[in-house]
Amino acid sequence: MCVGKCSRIVGPCLLALGTLSVAANILLLFPGGASKYLVEGHISKHAKAMPGVWGGGITVLLAATHITAVGWRCTGCSDCGTRRNAFISAVLSKLALLGAAACFVLSGVGLTNGPLCFYNASEHGTLWGYPFLDAGGREPDARAENYLHDRHAWSVCLEPEGIVVWNVVLFSLLLLVSAAEMVLASLQILNGCLGCLCGFCEGK
Repeated sequence: MCVGKCSRIVGPCLLALGTLSVAANILLLFPGGASKYLVEGHISKHAKAMPGVWGGGITVLLAATHITAVGWRCTGCSDCGTRRNAFISAVLSKLALLGAAACFVLSGVGLTNGPLCFYNASEHGTLWGYPFLDAGGREPDARAENYLHDRHAWSVCLEPEGIVVWNVVLFSLLLLVSAAEMVLASLQILNGCLGCLCGFCEGK
């Protein structure tokens, strides 16, 4: 496949994935669509870290914009499609790869630890905390497996309503999106390097 044609496929795909990543992370800040928990500070620390915004979002969108412009040889740029722009796209794709990888790791940790919610702790009464993280001193893998596969345990969270489902769905979505971003960014790194060496094959 020609370097330009590959860029025209990878660029728009990364644009869509980056936008989806930002949207998913923003939704994590508003459990159930309510803003009061963000105002009160009752949001998971992994959601507040916003890996989907800066990691799977901004870094990926920057690379995707340039990749798309290079692929379509944008009219506002006199030297679109040159080896120099192919090199820049490879560098930006490396940054996108790092951002997506950070998003993947932090989203995985957020999914494993579970949500911050108002729950009934038998020893201390009701309080805000991480019920699945604080569960009985078990190993992290055991905690994650137990709460992710035991939906009956999800009812321990009293508020926000449906926070466990909200947390699981959105962090899982961020994991899938960031994994796809890593694959596409890796492909574009190879594509950009090929463009640096061989130039764009279109019209040849």
